[in-house]
Amino acid sequence: MIKFDEKKMLENGEYIYSKREAIEEIADKLTEKGFENILFTSSGGSIAMMQPFEYMIKTKSKIPVYSEISAELLLTGNSQITDKSIAFLASKSGDTKETVEAAKYLKEKGVTTISIIGKENSILEELSTYSVVYKDGRPQELILYILIGKLLNNNHEFTDYNKFAEELQSLPAALNHVRKASDEKAREYAEKYKNDPYQIWIGSGNLWGTTYSYSMCVLEESQWLRTKSVSSPEFFHGTIELIEKDVCATLLKTEAETRPLDDRVEKFLVDYTDKFTVFDTKDYELPGISEEYRKLLSPVVMWAILGRISAHLEVIRNHSLEIRRYYRKVEY
Repeated sequence: MIKFDEKKMLENGEYIYSKREAIEEIADKLTEKGFENILFTSSGGSIAMMQPFEYMIKTKSKIPVYSEISAELLLTGNSQITDKSIAFLASKSGDTKETVEAAKYLKEKGVTTISIIGKENSILEELSTYSVVYKDGRPQELILYILIGKLLNNNHEFTDYNKFAEELQSLPAALNHVRKASDEKAREYAEKYKNDPYQIWIGSGNLWGTTYSYSMCVLEESQWLRTKSVSSPEFFHGTIELIEKDVCATLLKTEAETRPLDDRVEKFLVDYTDKFTVFDTKDYELPGISEEYRKLLSPVVMWAILGRISAHLEVIRNHSLEIRRYYRKVEY
């Protein structure tokens, strides 16, 4: 397999899991202080990465939860966010301009902030009440599975959290299993659609953030391929009219509550385009993970699959995932 270091990926996962006790301690401190609601705010792929956890809270908890793109939060504010709120921010670099400004804004309002950061000693870490630095650790979502899971457990809403958290120790190896099992399908997909002029990507529920992020941050930003992302329920309210026999459409199917919405899209697209592909997390075994937790883990399982598409696109198209023309290159 190209661009696949199994040992390194296991080490990256183990690095984050080794922080479990420290992460749970943050959750306990947040619970002890008390809070009235939760905000997720960041930019680009980072806010998309946190979307499944907004979904997790909405479906498992009575705690009010909000999500705001940082640039918009700075202009509009949110009257629900007070010094009794807690806010989660994320930035791989730790210096994303709008996210840093949002951290300053929240600090001024007295909001307790928790940041998920890729680099040590960043400005975002300095501004945050608490932070977890993952460096090369992956998947970064593992931090939030532990942190949000423990918060809900403390709130008597995720009573089997401890079992879930114990099984998360098996997640890095399980994701490697998925990467190997999905690699050939990913290679064939990348070869077939490497230069398609227009692609439609569809997903729902806890895979909406993944769908949006992959189409924007990988296909558009990193590969310069024109894409359209749309949620499964909204597909039938506009985007449906763009479907023709030669239009590339890709559906990411979740195992969570909104799977019937994905099924409806699939039923339609198999009849109306010859370029339809489904990537379904249900197709892949997760050794060490109980059946009842699979739906929670659909986002990281799907990212394991999509990562193989990215690896093959980079090689087949001879287009590095690191090349940018404008992002962090020019003033805007």
